[in-house]
Amino acid sequence: MTVDSPAFVWIPERQPHLAALRWLAARVAAERERWLLWLPVAAGAGIAGYFALPSEPQAWLGWAALGGAIALGVLRRRTLALLPLALLLGAIAGGFVAAQVRSHGVAAPVLTRPLDGAWLTATVVEVEPRGTAVRLLLAAPEISRLDPGATPARVRVTLRGKTRPAPGDVVAGDRVRLRARLAPPGPPAAPGAFDFRRHAWFARLGATGFGYTQPQVIEGADSGGLAAAVARLRQSIFERVTERLPGAAGGVAAALMVGQRGAVPPDVMDAMRDSGLAHLLAISGLHVGLVAGLVFFFVRGGLALVPAVALRRPIKKWAALCAIAGAFAYLLLAGATVPTQRAFVMTGLVLLAVLLDRTALTMRLVAWAALALFLLRPESLLGASFQMSFAAVVALVAAYEALNEPLRRWHGKTGPGRRLALYVAAVAFTSLIAGLATGPFALYHFNRVVSYGLIANMAAVPLTALWVMPWGLLAFVLMPLGLEGLALAPMGWGLDGVIWVARTVAGWPHAVHLVPAMPPAALAAVALGGLWLCLWRRPWRLLGLVGIAGGLVATALARPPDLLISADARLMGIHADGVLTFNDVRAKGLVRETWLRRLGADSVGGLPRDGPTPDGRLACDALGCLYRAKGHTVALVRDPRALDEDCAVADVVLSAVPARRGCGGPAVRIDRFDVWRHGAHAVWLGETVRVARVRDAGDRPWAPAPKTRRAAQ
Repeated sequence: MTVDSPAFVWIPERQPHLAALRWLAARVAAERERWLLWLPVAAGAGIAGYFALPSEPQAWLGWAALGGAIALGVLRRRTLALLPLALLLGAIAGGFVAAQVRSHGVAAPVLTRPLDGAWLTATVVEVEPRGTAVRLLLAAPEISRLDPGATPARVRVTLRGKTRPAPGDVVAGDRVRLRARLAPPGPPAAPGAFDFRRHAWFARLGATGFGYTQPQVIEGADSGGLAAAVARLRQSIFERVTERLPGAAGGVAAALMVGQRGAVPPDVMDAMRDSGLAHLLAISGLHVGLVAGLVFFFVRGGLALVPAVALRRPIKKWAALCAIAGAFAYLLLAGATVPTQRAFVMTGLVLLAVLLDRTALTMRLVAWAALALFLLRPESLLGASFQMSFAAVVALVAAYEALNEPLRRWHGKTGPGRRLALYVAAVAFTSLIAGLATGPFALYHFNRVVSYGLIANMAAVPLTALWVMPWGLLAFVLMPLGLEGLALAPMGWGLDGVIWVARTVAGWPHAVHLVPAMPPAALAAVALGGLWLCLWRRPWRLLGLVGIAGGLVATALARPPDLLISADARLMGIHADGVLTFNDVRAKGLVRETWLRRLGADSVGGLPRDGPTPDGRLACDALGCLYRAKGHTVALVRDPRALDEDCAVADVVLSAVPARRGCGGPAVRIDRFDVWRHGAHAVWLGETVRVARVRDAGDRPWAPAPKTRRAAQ
């Protein structure tokens, strides 16, 4: 028996109804050299399973599953059919365990209630300019009216207007004191929306707020270690770049050099996003790879000019070592965020392959990088940065694997003109593949589809790679001499071109389309279909297109909610015909923007002050509104005096006030107590009324259940 035979997976040949399984088993066995690539996929499934649970599992559950998989592999190691299964199950359990261990390992106190006017003494970790404001990340805080055991490990405070410190007044490592309003990290603005509480939990951020006074430095930044020194260096570089290169170009240059986007004007941010160039502002694999590549090119080129060295020494490996060092330095200057850590791991593995005389970038290398990140930072799986960057890398490696031989033959016969044409074609092809691969994830996280991203990237990416980044690298080199302005000026010319491309493309008709939120199951289908298409090599990989198509169809068929109510019951919305009607049309802030984005709403409306709308579906008075749609009557209650009448006629009630007594008639009743316990609600009207809540069941470390009065006693 060989591993290629159907018997390898215990499927008898004499049972016709198992023909499909025999066919599948034969294909899997034929691609045994690619099995390893599915280990990080299995680990990711375990991580996703942990975060998808409604309540925190028992600590022993993941370890028991991992132990069972290991036992299966050891006891049945000679049974070739069970060994891959044991590895797969072990990877799933390992991802689950890694996520749970990480979740409890970063545990730190979180503020349980708002504190207004509290005096805060803490050490500055980072100073982040953000337009007209400055945001301070503070560690080791001491907070008045709060016990040390309940004090968060980290706090983030925003300072505006008169409370904003002047540049250089506060630096990383300073011990400062200020008066502030602090609050716990906020819950998702709608079911399925971004969970800032979970993000803050893994950042050990226990409170956010804004300052009432300017921070007073009570102890200078004479110490603080390497982290504080790097943070001060980043702050200094930011100030020098924005001073010597004012305007939008300076803000973008600072974003590319130290990862701080606070000086990028809002209109430029919008243009970059709507043109498909927003990835240029987020330091990722492109930027780290460019820095490492430039260092590698210049070091190797410089050493090649010395014949005695070039002929006797491994200058390629020396250049790879220098490139690793340069990428690490850039990692520190960029803030060592999770996306830059991931990019450095990928780049470092590529350069390590050069040192070991191995193929630089392969799918197996991508798999090991993903597995390492899952073990170190399993929560990164949920982030848009990880998903989009790895989707692009996996798709590009798979595409160039398939085209390897044709490209090699064509490249070997080309002259200068054809080499230029090949480069242009490669940029277009790379942009197309990366755009297709990252499109579903951009749709899921940002609810937008960019129409002309390929055109914008074909113009902006070569300009960034061949002009902007080399001058930026030279600016780093010249900074110790105070001559960075010589490099920043031409860098600014290139950035002006990038900004012009962004504004031009974003201004074209229908440059961006807002779409309703993509269901998580649809994203999972697209992701698994894409992995099936990219990780296998033989024609059966095309079955992955079924998963991709199924996910996209499910997205197109998904219906956004008809009603929304916020976690504090102050904001209620009615969604119909692409218009989101608010009970307070003047309301601003995160909740409003999140609702508009997730619904893909075209416009905003306000409830009528008194009387019905022209179509008669909505009528309001001073106490509330009645809305009739899809065979249901919905009451939006603003005043307790409306409860008796509205509860008698409505079958769905959304109430900004408590509605416990005397409101037993409606089939669905959501009042202020409900949103306090379960967060924001979304309601779908139809033959039956469906309700989704931010907290449907159970507790998680980052989202404990609110304590009732009885539990508190």
